[in-house]
Amino acid sequence: MNKPLKGVRILDLTHMLSGPYGSMILADLGAETIKVEPLHGEGTRKLLATDPKNSLEGMGAYYITLNRNKKSTAIDLKNPEGLAVFHDLVKSVDIVISNFGAGVPERLGIDYNTLKEINPRIITCVVSGFGSDGPNHKRPAFDQVAQATGGGMSITGKDKETQVRAGIPIGDLGGGMFAVMGILSALFEREKSGEGQHVDISMLDCQVSMLNYMATMFFLSGEDPYPIGNSHFVHVPYDTFKCSDGDLVIAVITDNFWTNLKEVVNVPEFDDPVLDGQPGRWAAREMITRNLNEVLAQNTVAHWVAQLEERRIPCAPVNKFSQALSDEQVLHRNMVVDLPHPSGKSTKGPGNPIKLSRTSEESFSAAPLLGQHTNEVFESLLGYDSTKLAELKEKGVIG
Repeated sequence: MNKPLKGVRILDLTHMLSGPYGSMILADLGAETIKVEPLHGEGTRKLLATDPKNSLEGMGAYYITLNRNKKSTAIDLKNPEGLAVFHDLVKSVDIVISNFGAGVPERLGIDYNTLKEINPRIITCVVSGFGSDGPNHKRPAFDQVAQATGGGMSITGKDKETQVRAGIPIGDLGGGMFAVMGILSALFEREKSGEGQHVDISMLDCQVSMLNYMATMFFLSGEDPYPIGNSHFVHVPYDTFKCSDGDLVIAVITDNFWTNLKEVVNVPEFDDPVLDGQPGRWAAREMITRNLNEVLAQNTVAHWVAQLEERRIPCAPVNKFSQALSDEQVLHRNMVVDLPHPSGKSTKGPGNPIKLSRTSEESFSAAPLLGQHTNEVFESLLGYDSTKLAELKEKGVIG
């Protein structure tokens, strides 16, 4: 296997989206990722599993995508014997990742302070809504709660009265992405210190981080921003415009782009020298937008994209999924890949966006059936024989 995280081993106790997305990225990069599920399976297994449009052989789109390149074991962690099995596994792994609610890892006996006594090199990571401390850290949270609390939702929408969540579940996905960064940072530091540590990821923290320069603008101005649709608070024209067959984004962020745009659309009102600078365009933004919509509506998105790209003006069609997932650049970058099912059937899904020049293998094994690798993992890592495995299954400790 020619992947960068070959040799790294993870116990993955995650469920739903934020945690599984983070461990999916690590698995794609080559980490041996062993799911530790309850005997009835983790919750994502059931999502869309019976939906005829969004499932394959009883496995829903969530599970197929998020659990590729992983193995599955099933352990009852609430059973003392099951917890002992888990603790034995911890001796031979590098990372334990979960996204349980506040206090759950401690109650189960899988928290960092417990596990570091078993393996001082262990790195644990918990992705939670609000982190491990603070006055509100015990509040439950899912994607939209994080988006709303973190401020980003207040600037998403058409105007002050219509704030909406982001279409992509960035609250959950952001938690998973920052978990990967934190885990890789801890792995790097361990090479120097020889010791593990805990990675505490709050979905709220991640959302606030992604406010970025807009948060600084708030502190400078003292003014709350609000949704402005697809337009920009500085650049003009920077918006979505109507063509004869769809929508087109144009992003003019320099005066040179404006000069080139005038050549494409040939609008007499645009020849006013006042508009050649950003302040003038900002003052005339409604006129500019109105005229662009009138002109662009006379032809197709493809026509205008060709004209604009010829003059190096940033632009793009507003693609539907069917268009984005068949785009020649997306396909060239291997961002649509086959996702197999244990039955031998397959579907397609998004690829791995992290492209490396040397350890560059991109391969995707099937999301596992519940407990599919229990025997394999416990035999190879713990040395359990068939008698021991049968005994534990009979007692309801593993599955």
